[in-house]
Amino acid sequence: MDTIASLFSFITWPVSWVIVQFHKLYGAIFGDDTGWAWGLSIVSLVVLIRICLIPLFVKQIKSTRNMQVLQPKMKAIQERYKSDKQRQSEEMMKLYKETGTNPLSSCLPILAQSPFFFALYHVLSAIASGKTIGVIDQPLLDSARKAHIFGAPLAAKFMDSEATVHALGASLLDVRVVTAVMIVMMSASQFFTQRQLMTKNVDLTVKTPYMQQQKMLMYIFPLIFAVMGINFPVGVLVYWLTTNVWTMGQQMYVINQNPTPGSKAQDHYLGRLLKSVTAHGEVRGRTKRNTVKRIVSKGPDRNDIERKFITGLAKLGFAAQEDGTVIKSDTALAESEGGAAQRRQQPKRQTKAQRQTGAAQQTGAKDTDSTESGSKTSLQKPDASQDDKPKPAGKPASGSSRQAKSGQRKGPQRPKHPSKK
Repeated sequence: MDTIASLFSFITWPVSWVIVQFHKLYGAIFGDDTGWAWGLSIVSLVVLIRICLIPLFVKQIKSTRNMQVLQPKMKAIQERYKSDKQRQSEEMMKLYKETGTNPLSSCLPILAQSPFFFALYHVLSAIASGKTIGVIDQPLLDSARKAHIFGAPLAAKFMDSEATVHALGASLLDVRVVTAVMIVMMSASQFFTQRQLMTKNVDLTVKTPYMQQQKMLMYIFPLIFAVMGINFPVGVLVYWLTTNVWTMGQQMYVINQNPTPGSKAQDHYLGRLLKSVTAHGEVRGRTKRNTVKRIVSKGPDRNDIERKFITGLAKLGFAAQEDGTVIKSDTALAESEGGAAQRRQQPKRQTKAQRQTGAAQQTGAKDTDSTESGSKTSLQKPDASQDDKPKPAGKPASGSSRQAKSGQRKGPQRPKHPSKK
């Protein structure tokens, strides 16, 4: 870790300068040698970095969403050009270019933070070794070594020996407890951030291997941070815990305000929007109007959640317009009520047992009708012309089709010609 941190030593001076400026501010409030002054300086460094990275975070959200949408098309390309890897890569790049998707955009925030993370690690390691670094001179170095967060020095690690911890003016038990709690909180925040993304902001109608990979990362990343965390100084744990909490809050805001189409978050968002329209009679806010505008422009391509939202507006007597506003419409209300009435008039679907019972009853009714008709026929007077007609001797009675031989005509047979005997 020290070797990797030394590669980013070129940025240690800006990082140390920012920390010292925040330390001057918080030192005037809490005292120069307190853990609050140095700890809040690190937190403020994280907030400043994350504010600068907001454009990259927006790109990450869009890229992740586009990758989810493109998964079925990517899978079709892979199956179509399974034996031609070069053509497969060309078609993938063409798809990315047409949709404006960059697969590396989802990693941009982490990659952009890495230099600052390792630079901070390099600064804290120098403080633990008693060396000046960047703009941190000897007085600031002594002040930083005295700073403790809940009894643990900023430069102390979970794996430090008891002698190293005593040199920083702390006990090994305090360092182990504080670092263990911070490692658990860091891993838990990473897990819930990924879980929030997977359970609320994912299109549930898309089932692709990409979704399985994201689920695996949801469990793998926290384990990686937990294993690496035992080698992080307390100050670095403060940095990483703060950035995880910031990411979780930032992602929660994005999910609530701009959810992925077809996700649970979109269902909740449109439900809140429908309540707002009910209460105020209009769509308030430019963001909400843009949402309604996108739904209207989709037309028949709307998903089930969006169709439910349009139907809900129609039941309230509103019609969504192309500019994202809503207007009172008696026609929409009448169509909604007419559709509901038509659905109510449709017969309920019967179960298999009910259908079998109904068929049996119909069969029994038919048998009863045939029995009654047969009895009426037997009471009628038979036709005298048929009874008086003499029957040929030695011939079987006609009318018994089951007794006739196969291929032989029914009734009395005509005698054969003498020449054919």
